[in-house]
Amino acid sequence: MDKILITGCAGFIGFHISKTLLKQNKTIFGIDNLNNYYDIKLKKERLKILKKNKKFKFYKIDIFNKKILFENFKKEKYSHIIHLAAQAGVRYSIKFPEQYVRTNLVGFFNILEASKNINVKHLIFSSSSSVYGQSKLFPLKENFNTDQPASFYAATKKSNEVMGYSYSSLHRLPLTVLRLFTVYGPLGRPDMSLFDFVKRIIKNKKIFLYNKGNHQRDFTYIDDVVYAIQKIVKKAPRGKIPFRILNLASGKPINLIYYLNIIEKNLK
Repeated sequence: MDKILITGCAGFIGFHISKTLLKQNKTIFGIDNLNNYYDIKLKKERLKILKKNKKFKFYKIDIFNKKILFENFKKEKYSHIIHLAAQAGVRYSIKFPEQYVRTNLVGFFNILEASKNINVKHLIFSSSSSVYGQSKLFPLKENFNTDQPASFYAATKKSNEVMGYSYSSLHRLPLTVLRLFTVYGPLGRPDMSLFDFVKRIIKNKKIFLYNKGNHQRDFTYIDDVVYAIQKIVKKAPRGKIPFRILNLASGKPINLIYYLNIIEKNLK
């Protein structure tokens, strides 16, 4: 029987992929440390929904804690891992870089080691479109240079990709990197632009737009991301080095000012 682990299961994407796989009658294991990067009530609300399903088993674990994580992996012997637990946020990474080293670098290293130890069939992990830095070439392609990340958050995600490649090469660990592009949808992260803009408009507050709103974002709806991930889970990369990188995007980048105009129109 397949045992699928989803780290960051109380997070936005983790919650939606868990919910979808549970609907398909799959047994899902979830790990989350329930940190307070944003309102913990939202995470608990998502978790409450997941726990209604008897096929869902939750462990409150911080991936930084190597000993507890290794014990959990040894006990459950997961077959597939969807690793979404990470410290998110571009601007937050400027103020609190240590948090990103702790979770995104050391925590990810622990996931790689634990996966190697139990011979995981497929490890999928979320990277970010921010690894492309300030690239003006659209559409962004997986073979573009990603050596100039514009934020420390992006630097940790780029590091994850390189670390993953080395484990795939050294230990033949089947690994898929998903570069996610601005995912949005119900029960999303409150710090994302959609919720921030809506809140500011309703409260009649100023909205701060960088580059006069002329920069582009490739907004990707959560259901499309979930659909792609569930298709990818059972299709592990093969070959001498079982490693691949995939962009997960709508493929239709739009100007932020246009996006803001749509929100204003709908809020009248």
